[in-house]
Amino acid sequence: MSITKPSWLPPVATLGPLIALLLAVIFFATQSDRFLSVQNFSLILQQVMVVGLIAIGQTLIILTAGIDLACGAVMALGGIVMTKLAVDSGMNAYLAIACGLLVCMAFGLINGLLVTRIRLPSFIVTLGTLNIAFAFTQLYSGAQTITGLPPAMTFFGNTFRLGNAEINYGSLLMLALYLFMWWGLRETQPGRHVYAVGNNPEATRLTGIATDRVLLGVYVTAGLFYGIASLLSVARTGVGDPNAGQTENLSAITAVVLGGTSLFGGRGMILGSLLGALIVGVFRNGLTLMGVASVYQVLITGILVILAVTTDQLSRKGAR
Repeated sequence: MSITKPSWLPPVATLGPLIALLLAVIFFATQSDRFLSVQNFSLILQQVMVVGLIAIGQTLIILTAGIDLACGAVMALGGIVMTKLAVDSGMNAYLAIACGLLVCMAFGLINGLLVTRIRLPSFIVTLGTLNIAFAFTQLYSGAQTITGLPPAMTFFGNTFRLGNAEINYGSLLMLALYLFMWWGLRETQPGRHVYAVGNNPEATRLTGIATDRVLLGVYVTAGLFYGIASLLSVARTGVGDPNAGQTENLSAITAVVLGGTSLFGGRGMILGSLLGALIVGVFRNGLTLMGVASVYQVLITGILVILAVTTDQLSRKGAR
């Protein structure tokens, strides 16, 4: 006799990461008196907001059975472009932000064109653009940090008080964008096309859906989210840092995988990536409060990724 999951429960792909997050919270709550404070949870949100936003774009690409290794480098380039134009060139701050977003979207367009027109594997394409974006960032910035940013660029790093906690506007923006993308992928035709392309691109093409156009849109949209992440990174640190984003690509992929999105495409939920980002944030925060060295935090994160991918692979075999 089969047991059906109650309708009020979240989807299985999200239920697993949710349980893992709750278990992590319970464990660290027993290890540190400071962990369960409202202020600490606010700090965790601030710590994951940049990776969380990058993970939205990474989720879109992984849903189509691709991967983007350049996301962190592209984010760093976007941040340097917008800050250098505003500070060194005296450009209007909002126009400079728009230029930074456009640069990130341009890299997404380049990645998408190479994947769809020349049929290069996304892994190879984004490995190449990772190095290109990194080089552009260092050359354009002169490997120098940019300071003295206008208030418009640091707005999302500002906080407001809610009870005993200080919430920053960047965290609220991240949560709002997750809700928007959850609705878009679930309720709109373009969102359903993303899943269809990831699940079976040839069958999707035969139904009349322009798969190349869907993929191109996915990469450009991902670039937009990397640009927004660059703005939040700049707002949080208060500077344009040419060395930013060097580990964010792996952190974002980790968040997406831990969130239950299949690396084989076609399966996953955008809110799962938010849970995955929170899982990584909770582990790093909790281990820091326990006084555990950062190298062990990296070790545990790597183990979690392997376990998540192994679970995905076993579930795929079981579904055949």
